[in-house]
Amino acid sequence: MKNNITNMTFRVQLYLTSGLIIVFILISPNIMGRNVNVSDFGAVGDASTLNTKALQEAINTCTQTGGGEVIVPPGIYLTGTIFLRDNVELRLCRGAVIRGSHRNPEDYPAFSVIMADSIENAGISGQGIIDGNARHPEFQKRYQLNDGKRPHAIFYRDCKRMTLRNVEIRDAAGWTIRLFRCDGVIVDGISVFSLSMGNNDGIDIDAKNVLITGCQFECDDDGICLKSDDPNFLPENITVTNCIIASNCNPIKFGTASWAGFRNITISNCVIRPTTESNIWDWSKEYKSIDPKTKTGLAGIAIESVDGGIIEHVTISNITMKGIITPIFICLNHRRMNYHNGTSGIIRDLHFSNITAVAEGIIPTLICGTSTGRISDITLRDITVEHAGGEKIMLTPVPENLKGYPENRMYGKQNPAGGLYIRHADNILIENYRIHQRKTDHRPAIFLDDATNIHIEKLQSTGSVSKAIIETNKCNKITLEGHLVK
Repeated sequence: MKNNITNMTFRVQLYLTSGLIIVFILISPNIMGRNVNVSDFGAVGDASTLNTKALQEAINTCTQTGGGEVIVPPGIYLTGTIFLRDNVELRLCRGAVIRGSHRNPEDYPAFSVIMADSIENAGISGQGIIDGNARHPEFQKRYQLNDGKRPHAIFYRDCKRMTLRNVEIRDAAGWTIRLFRCDGVIVDGISVFSLSMGNNDGIDIDAKNVLITGCQFECDDDGICLKSDDPNFLPENITVTNCIIASNCNPIKFGTASWAGFRNITISNCVIRPTTESNIWDWSKEYKSIDPKTKTGLAGIAIESVDGGIIEHVTISNITMKGIITPIFICLNHRRMNYHNGTSGIIRDLHFSNITAVAEGIIPTLICGTSTGRISDITLRDITVEHAGGEKIMLTPVPENLKGYPENRMYGKQNPAGGLYIRHADNILIENYRIHQRKTDHRPAIFLDDATNIHIEKLQSTGSVSKAIIETNKCNKITLEGHLVK
C-alpha cells in the first residue's frame, strides 16, 4: 500500500509517574474516510469481465475505513447486484458505465443492479451511466411483461439520508429506480431513459421527506410514480420540481398501490411531452380519435386511491403537458378494500393550478369517487385543455366500475363531458377553466353527476355546439358565475 504512514493516526497519551511525564505514541489504523478506485480492486471496464466481486470489495473497503467516494473510471463494467454501504458515494466518472449482467438470473440476489438496504448517508453520483442492459437478447428472452422477476436498476430500501445525483440510468429490466420505506432522499439532475421491456417506471417513490429536482424521465410505463405498498408506512413530504417527463402510460401518478396513501405532496414547474419510442403500446388500438402509432401517454396526472389509503394535502402547479389522452384523472374505488377496517379510501384537499394540456383523445379530465367514498375539497384554477372533439351527445350512463384497475378508460372510452366529468364529489372550486375542441363537439363542457357544492367561475368552451355549457344529474348547490344552476 502506497505511503502507509499517511494511512495511520497517532494518539499521544500522557502518564504522570513519580513526577515524570512519560509520552507514549500509539499507532492505530486510520478511521478517517478515504476515497478508493475500483481499478485498484481488480475491476476491468472491458464490457465482458464480470466485476461484481471487485466492485463490492471496493465499496466494502471504503465503508470500513470511514466512508468516502468509490470512483469508477471510464470503461464499461459488467456486474450483478452490488450493495451500497454506509457513508459511501459511488461516483461514476464521465465515460464510466455500470452495466447489468445478462448472463445469469443468479447474478441478481437482490433483484437490482445497485441495492442499498438499511443503510445511511450514501448515494450515487457522477456523469456516468448505469445501464440495466435490458435490450440485450438474453433479457428479452428470459423475462416477460408483468412477471415480477426482472431486476430494477437502483433500489433504495429502508435507508436514511440518501442521494442520487447527475447520473444517467438506461434500459432497466424492471422499474428504473425504487425508493421503499426510506426517509430523506435527494434526487437531483438525473436522466432516465427506459423503454425496452414494459413496466419500465422512471422512479417509484414509496418514501418520505423526498426532493426530486431538475431531472428528465423517458419511460415506457409511469414516469414519476408515488407508491404505497406498506399499510403501516405513509409516503409524505415529497417535492417534485423542474422536471421533464415523457411516458407511454402516466407521466405523473399516485398509485396504483395505495394502501396507506400519500400526504403533503407538491409538484411544480414540470413539462410533460411524448416519448421518442413506444415499443409496447399503441394506444390508437384502444382509443378512437388517436391516429395509428401516435406516441401518447394515458393521464398526464393520475391520482388513485383504490386500496383504502388516504390522499390529502396535494398541490400541483405550473405543468405543461402534451402527448397525453386525459389531462387529470382522479379515482377513488374499491379495487382492494382496506384490510384494516373494510372501508374505502379518502381523497381530499387537492389543488391544481396553471396547467396547460393538449390531449390526443376525447376522454376529459375525470374526478370519480363512489357513492360511499366521496372525493372532496378540490380546486381547479387557471387550466387550459385542448381535446380532439368531434363527439355526439352521449345518452348512456357512465359505468361505476368499483373494482376495476384504475386507468382513464375504466369508465368507458366515451364520456358525456367535453372537458370535465365529476361524479360522487363535494366542495369543488373551478375557476378560469378553458376548454377547446379541435373538431365540433356536441357535448357540454362539464357534466356533473351526484355532486354537491360545485362552484364554477370564468368557464370558457370553444368548439362545442352544446346548448348547455354544464349538465347535471342528481346534484345540489351548483353555481355558475355566482348563479345557482337548476
